[in-house]
Amino acid sequence: MGLGFFHFQALFLLSAPLLNFTPFRILSVSATTFRNFTDRLALLDFKSKIIHDPQNIFGSWNDSLHFCRWQGVRCGCRHERVTVLKLDSSGLVGSISPALGNLSFLWGLDLSNNTLQGKIPDGLGRLFRLQILVLSNNSFVGEIPGNLSHCSKLDYLGLASNNLVGKIPAELVSLSKLEKLVIHKNNLSGAIPPFIGNLTSLNSISAAANNFQGRIPDTLGQLKNLESLGLGTNFLSGTIPLPLYNLSTLSILSLSENQLQGYLPSDIGLSLPNLQYIQIRANQFSGSIPLSISNSSNLQVLEAGDNSFSGKLSVNFGGLKHLAVVSLSFNKMGSGEPGELSFLDSLINCPSLYAIDLVRNHFEGMLPNSLGNLSTGLTFLGLGQNQLFGGIHSGIGNLINLNTLGLEFNQLSGPIPLEIGKLRMLQRFSLSYNRLSGHIPSSIGNLTLLLEFDLQRNQLQGTIPSSIGNCQKLLLLHLSRNNLSGNAPKELFAISSLSISLDLSQNYFNGSLPSEIGSLKSLAKLNVSYNEFSGEIPSTLASCTSLEYLYMQHNFFQGSIPSSFSTLRGIQKLDLSHNNLSGQIPKFLDTFALLKLNLSFNDFEGEVPTKGAFGNATAILVDGNKKLCGGISELKLPKCNFKKSKKWKIPLWLILLLTIACGFLGVAVVSFVLLYLSRRKRKEQSSELSLKEPLPKVSYEMLLKATNGFSSDNLIGEGGFVSVYRGILDQDDTVVAIKVLNLQTRGASKSFVAECEALRNVRHRNLLKIITSCSSVDFQGNEFKALVYEFMPNGSLEMWLHRNSEIDSHQDEPRRLDLLQRIDIAIDVASALDYLHNHSHMPIIHCDLKPSNTLLDSNMTAHVGDFGLARLSPELTNFNQSSSVGLKGTIGYAPPEYGLGSQVSIYGDIYSYGILLLEMITAKRPTDYMFEGTLNLHGFARMALPEQVLNIVDPSLLSSGNVEAGRMSNISLENPTSSSNEIGTLVECVTPLIEIGLSCSRELPQDRLEISHAITELCSIRKILQ
Repeated sequence: MGLGFFHFQALFLLSAPLLNFTPFRILSVSATTFRNFTDRLALLDFKSKIIHDPQNIFGSWNDSLHFCRWQGVRCGCRHERVTVLKLDSSGLVGSISPALGNLSFLWGLDLSNNTLQGKIPDGLGRLFRLQILVLSNNSFVGEIPGNLSHCSKLDYLGLASNNLVGKIPAELVSLSKLEKLVIHKNNLSGAIPPFIGNLTSLNSISAAANNFQGRIPDTLGQLKNLESLGLGTNFLSGTIPLPLYNLSTLSILSLSENQLQGYLPSDIGLSLPNLQYIQIRANQFSGSIPLSISNSSNLQVLEAGDNSFSGKLSVNFGGLKHLAVVSLSFNKMGSGEPGELSFLDSLINCPSLYAIDLVRNHFEGMLPNSLGNLSTGLTFLGLGQNQLFGGIHSGIGNLINLNTLGLEFNQLSGPIPLEIGKLRMLQRFSLSYNRLSGHIPSSIGNLTLLLEFDLQRNQLQGTIPSSIGNCQKLLLLHLSRNNLSGNAPKELFAISSLSISLDLSQNYFNGSLPSEIGSLKSLAKLNVSYNEFSGEIPSTLASCTSLEYLYMQHNFFQGSIPSSFSTLRGIQKLDLSHNNLSGQIPKFLDTFALLKLNLSFNDFEGEVPTKGAFGNATAILVDGNKKLCGGISELKLPKCNFKKSKKWKIPLWLILLLTIACGFLGVAVVSFVLLYLSRRKRKEQSSELSLKEPLPKVSYEMLLKATNGFSSDNLIGEGGFVSVYRGILDQDDTVVAIKVLNLQTRGASKSFVAECEALRNVRHRNLLKIITSCSSVDFQGNEFKALVYEFMPNGSLEMWLHRNSEIDSHQDEPRRLDLLQRIDIAIDVASALDYLHNHSHMPIIHCDLKPSNTLLDSNMTAHVGDFGLARLSPELTNFNQSSSVGLKGTIGYAPPEYGLGSQVSIYGDIYSYGILLLEMITAKRPTDYMFEGTLNLHGFARMALPEQVLNIVDPSLLSSGNVEAGRMSNISLENPTSSSNEIGTLVECVTPLIEIGLSCSRELPQDRLEISHAITELCSIRKILQ
């Protein structure tokens, strides 16, 4: 476990002060009896455009009260006209009425944090008294209205977190009184306009998470009142304009995740004396961190990781009493000079410090004993992937609030101090790839909040302390490649929370595996290989139904493979080789979708199956079992010679008796079957389409409550037919994804039926799991249909591949997929297609495979979803057998034959998969603007082979976050200086990946690669990174 994954993410890329700004003054008004019908009619027209009011805001908007007393409305005392309309965070659904432009006395309008949609009406430009306009956190589309420039008194413009497009209108240059421009989290594009520098009243610009490009204009240096500049997560390039460094009022400089370069000026700490936040992570800055930072006495956050900074870090942090975060990971500041870690001693004098991230910096030297004297408020300490040596001082136990401690990939030696047990808040703890010795301290049992614990590749010895059983929240435990011995304690196998991985391999454990191992029902990977375990494989292991990888090779297990293993249907790789197992190979194994099965060098006997994985010679190993026979010819096993049983004569009277009995029994069975079928037919004719298994029923009211009234805060996606919400079902506090169909849209009901039909008979680890469905009416009596799915916390593959999407806007650290993750996702998706096409009850064609329909769970396992266009056919197994369909997928991913009127086939899905795979490697959509005329993504990738692959791969695979950081392979982690080897490995892997994508997306269906062959080749590529 590399702690590079756990980079500190305490700050959103805009900083908390920008997000929490409250623009409204205290509002008050007295009741009035005068009625201004213009204002009243405008308010009523606004109300008419709201289609959902979960908080009954408009309950007071009637003739029983004067409109000045309506909830959210404030009027002026003199003219008794509406001056403020404040309905933020009210759960409103609908659009903004243009009639609001008639509220001519309005100076404050706040409709933020609702689910309002449509375009922002031009009529708002008539509100010449308007000072505050806040429409953030809605679903508005279109461009920013240029006539807002008529609102000449505007001092706060908040349009953040919408779906606005286009450029910043040039007309806004007339907003001379504008103080705060808040437009982050949209899809705005173009350059940052130079006229922004003429808005000299501006003190805050928040424009992060858009698609802005080009250089930061020099004119921003004219904003002498500027306090906060947030331009992170865009495509800005060039250098930071020198005039910006003269803005002495600047306190927040947030430019992370761009393509900026150059050096920080040596006097930055003097020219910007009020700096509190420096956020320039994930750019291309170089040079050294200026010594003058020592003078930034107000500095709270220094975040400059993932750049190319080098040179000795000589900053004296001791005078920065407000410093909370120092994040400089993934740079090259280590030089091997004596005393290059002395800056750590100065951090002792920073009482507010709670995060230090220095991962992957090539620092050399002895791990300072002074670490124990750092602020007790420290929650994150990341020093992994450096060249630190020496022992871990007992003073580390003083850091009682540590949440994450990462010292992996260093050269640390000596014992793990007993005082580690004082770190009771610890959740992630990695000491892997060091030279630590001694025993695992029993005080580990005090770390009851621990989630991930990694001690692999050290020289630890002795037994695993039974106190480990107190760590009942563990998700991952890696103890491999040590010198541990003795029996594995049953308390370890009773930690039911283990779900990611339990790795005890390459030690000296002995004895039998305890039956408590059956408690690991959520575990995905178990590795006990290369030990001295003996006895029979416990049958309770069959209770671990989430297992995907099971490695038990090179032990002394005996007996047969338990018949209860038939429940392990999600398993992908099973290795039982080099044991003393006997008996026959269980027949049920040929029904598993195994990618690898190794049964070699045991004492199995009898016939080898030929179906499933046994039909693929590259997926199965059975060498060294002298009593096996049969199987496919590639295994080169002897034929099975079954002895015929000795014939014996049956008496005639017994034959007659059996014939009569069978006749009566046959009549009874046929009668029963006919009766059953007639009842079933009547039942099916009188009932709605349902899923295969009975599921817990949910009502419209339950789903409304689960999503807080289908609040926009819970909206996680929208499509042509559906809106998808995050919800929490009260019945068991389960977090779910709720797909609500827009039944007014043509094809929505057909999509609902198609999805139910597709999902009723399928179950696979890489298909999105449905929990239940709802077919009812809403409170207005309208038909309502929804499907409830397992929630995927890591969103869609689309979000991870393309920047400025929703996933990045919530993350301060760049969310990137490394090469190994991309290959694993590719294997997951291919496995899902292989199951749908070849192993399900009836072949299913997905018809709409694309990144947005590929969802990722907490372990980054891919799940294919959205079967709204799926088609079933009992014989769709080649390109000549197909089924007609009206809707044929998404432009760019649908195969060319669909556009020519051909019927759908499984080879259409394979084409979509090929395009998806190319998109994963290049990070370019098939609909990218560059693909015009005859050039498409397939041709773009084909032209790069074989010499130019590095010119088309996703740039993040070439950045320090992947190749240099060692996330690409273990090879680079063990040898941090081998950048040329890393590039070679990257090319070795990416080239065949592109070839697979090209083979799957060939023009003619019959020329496309079989999906099973794609899986085999992908697994071979993955081995290069293992």
